[in-house]
Amino acid sequence: MSTARPFEPVYMPVGVLTAALQELTPRERRDPDPDLAIEEWLAYASDMHADCIELSAAIHPTLSDVPAEAMLDPVANTLDLREPFDADRAKRVLAAVDATGVAIADVAYFDNLLHHDAAIRQDKVDFMLATMDAAVLLGAPAVCGFVGRDQTKSMDQNLIEFENTFVPLLKAAKDRGLQYRVEQCPMPGWTAGDNFHNNIAYAPGMWIALHQICDRNGVGDQFRVHYDPSHAVLMGQDTRSIFQYLNDEGYDYLIAGMHVKGQVVSSEGVDGWGYGGQTVQRGDWVDGQVSSNPADLANSWKKQTVLCEHELPGTARHDPLAYLQNRTVDWLDHQIAARELLDFDPLTTPLIVEQEYGAARVQDKDLLLPILAGSMAFARHIDRAAASMFALQSEVMAAQGIPVQGFGRQAYRS
Repeated sequence: MSTARPFEPVYMPVGVLTAALQELTPRERRDPDPDLAIEEWLAYASDMHADCIELSAAIHPTLSDVPAEAMLDPVANTLDLREPFDADRAKRVLAAVDATGVAIADVAYFDNLLHHDAAIRQDKVDFMLATMDAAVLLGAPAVCGFVGRDQTKSMDQNLIEFENTFVPLLKAAKDRGLQYRVEQCPMPGWTAGDNFHNNIAYAPGMWIALHQICDRNGVGDQFRVHYDPSHAVLMGQDTRSIFQYLNDEGYDYLIAGMHVKGQVVSSEGVDGWGYGGQTVQRGDWVDGQVSSNPADLANSWKKQTVLCEHELPGTARHDPLAYLQNRTVDWLDHQIAARELLDFDPLTTPLIVEQEYGAARVQDKDLLLPILAGSMAFARHIDRAAASMFALQSEVMAAQGIPVQGFGRQAYRS
């Protein structure tokens, strides 16, 4: 006899990466009072009804080895670590967390931690360690970042570099009770050279290879993935198939965080250059040499931008054909597939909206507020629809032996 299972959908929290607005707090106010930027971001996030923020950390622009002009998406040092982040600073920030009701999901520092220059690499590793210390004081469960790539070495050689650099870093995370969540952007524009995959943790096969290195060194539980579907679309992949691959290989637990950022692929760009993007005459080389002008180096990103454009969730048209061609993110199936195929807790895994859609990248807080609020509302309602479908079909109906109708999207078949 069938038994009734209650309808109990589980929704994911929704938040925002603070790099969405680099200068919410003008630098002339925040540089002498750095934690003011976090206080004001927490209040701003509350105004857009966010459950949490992903707190962006970065080496201060006056100290960074990468000029802002060379970046496609400039980073934000909302968390300023020029001075140590101590208990007094944490107390102030946590008071703002309590006052706004907006949590800190994790602390993010996106940089190349395998830089070929040993001194620069050490500076970046030291900054990540400081980021970890701040995360502990703020009660965050994880830091988020890239792995990077040593441009002077092959991919296989970079596995050795990863073991040499990241095992000690992950042991530091373990000592602090943190996860290190790797975002998978391939960062094609990080170099004017021909390499496209400049963050070696770019796809499931590499996540597994890196995790195996971590596991044999006793830090497998510290290495996790912060999944971003925009990068899957950039590389011709789709979310359901990626999740299925992880499930098939026994690594369905690797994804522990999610960015909700999309990608809209230009068919004309793909047909003109292929999925490797523009390879010559970009403007980052002058007379056969890499340009010395940092602004020219931003043209290296034509490896990516010639064929696609970032999507802020909710800003792209509903396009079923593009979903099936993997040329934009099928957000509803993204959320359904996560529940069907991954081993994770939706209640404690926030969806972090990452704003990198150029046309909407306004730096006026009053103009940006309704844009971010609308995008987060879109993400929240899509997730609630997916959670409801999953609870109804996979729990309520399954308990009563009622079949689900139709076929739905299938992995490896787009």
